[in-house]
Amino acid sequence: MKAVVQRVSRASVSVEGSVVGQIGLGLAALVGVSDLDTEADAISVADKLVGLRIFPDDEGKMNRSVVEAGGAVLVISQFTLLADVRKGRRPSFVRAAVPVVADPLVQRFADTIAGHGVPVANGEFGAHMEVDLVNDGPVTIILETIDGRIQ
Repeated sequence: MKAVVQRVSRASVSVEGSVVGQIGLGLAALVGVSDLDTEADAISVADKLVGLRIFPDDEGKMNRSVVEAGGAVLVISQFTLLADVRKGRRPSFVRAAVPVVADPLVQRFADTIAGHGVPVANGEFGAHMEVDLVNDGPVTIILETIDGRIQ
């Protein structure tokens, strides 16, 4: 599983012109599921995301997690994170999980975050989404697992 995580001051996702998920302060997580990912991968990435100390403390140092900062997480599925661009000019997505596998793992990811007491908003799996966000910092971190372990 791969997640591109951005610290945001606000973020929203729209489908066909209607907002389907939005947050204020928190993290926007673009999540891609590979054909080898399991529930352990979803849990591992979610747990790591919740514990990342990337919000400023009273001295301005990145020393607080999203929980400590009182933030939320916007979860957006994005199979294109699994693009293989090693050959030619057209990306291959053969390593991306099929929707029947990916959708439950993205939901497990979101549920694990919510289980930590963090408010979660979601995009719409499989839809054409428009994402609007303000990356605060900017802070962008890539989390990735292999066999359920953060790499």
